[in-house]
Amino acid sequence: MTDIPVARLAMITLDATDPEPLAQFWSAVLGWPITVLTEQYAMLSGPSHALGIGAIPDHQAPSWPDDGRKQFHFDLAVEDLEAAAARCVELGAKRVEPQPGETWVVLRDPAGHPFCLTDAAAWG
Repeated sequence: MTDIPVARLAMITLDATDPEPLAQFWSAVLGWPITVLTEQYAMLSGPSHALGIGAIPDHQAPSWPDDGRKQFHFDLAVEDLEAAAARCVELGAKRVEPQPGETWVVLRDPAGHPFCLTDAAAWG
């Protein structure tokens, strides 16, 4: 086995029925500019990675609680959980119920993808 990586993560891509509202949402949440926007695709450029959003006409959001079908989710570090959650809701996210704990807040983005807000202090 070698320590040389096979690849580097360049972008994560989310599916959505309409890329623009999801691109606007994630741009506001992450502070990343939208660098590509068409009817079929959007891309946000971050400091070291990109976030893509592809149009899938019959997109179905993952379930929550996940029942083993959710493939992955974002954990986002924030300074104030409740203030960040309130801002995300203002931007179009929905808070899920039940919440699984007190050290994070689970929300769904406008296309229904679950994501977690976590206390930045826990990440060092």
